[in-house]
Amino acid sequence: MQGLLPLRLLTLLAMLMLVAGCAGSGGGNGSGDLKTASDQTSTEKRASIRLQLAIGYFQEGKLEVALDEVKKAIAVNPDFADAYGVRALIYAQLGELKLADDSYQRALRLSPNNPELSNNYGSFLCQNGRGAESLRYYDAAIRNPTYQSPFKAMQNAGSCSIRLKQYDVAERYLLDALRLEPDHPVTNANLARVYYERRDYKRAGIFINRVKSTAKLDDLGPDVLWLAVRIDRRLGDKESESSMATLLRRHHPGSAEFAAFQRGAFDE
Repeated sequence: MQGLLPLRLLTLLAMLMLVAGCAGSGGGNGSGDLKTASDQTSTEKRASIRLQLAIGYFQEGKLEVALDEVKKAIAVNPDFADAYGVRALIYAQLGELKLADDSYQRALRLSPNNPELSNNYGSFLCQNGRGAESLRYYDAAIRNPTYQSPFKAMQNAGSCSIRLKQYDVAERYLLDALRLEPDHPVTNANLARVYYERRDYKRAGIFINRVKSTAKLDDLGPDVLWLAVRIDRRLGDKESESSMATLLRRHHPGSAEFAAFQRGAFDE
């Protein structure tokens, strides 16, 4: 559970960017109003259709076909920021990290105030060993008053800060996220991790218990179950420790976390 956005959610973000792209990335329609879908030119509409096709192929895992459709969208509308954002997702999935980075930067030059692009680029940077750079992009998304889902950027920034072992920074992001969605299991698991790493086991127990009460236990990842085992052990809750260990053994017998459990590496 803990960590950055999986491909399925990134695809959803790409679709959300497309909605924004259909409405335009900014500017007006000559009347002082914000640009909306009805203001699209025929060229913009053709590019949007190509991008819709690209997203569909991307969802199906047909990455080369998706990339070809994105290229066609960009050929029709070279200033289509969302197309570059989707191209970045495709390149990242193909392992073409330099091309992905170039596409994100091009997208942000064209649409510097697009919070979805900022959030996605932050995740890309964090996933590729550039976590220190990522936080300013998450912050840009969070501060943007037009962003309808700042929770995502807060949670991503918190997860990335954990990777950086900046636990105080992670705590701030995650507590802000928790105020927006108090029962979100990933946020609660990440806060449990923060407090465990800071050896505040009592507080870690509060948040891991929230995970236990709000999430489907059979769906918890090995990292969260192993964290729960270690917290329960620190707190002396033998019953819960045994229960979490059983779930770890049952659902993730081949995981590194279960291997650590088997060798008794509770303090690694």
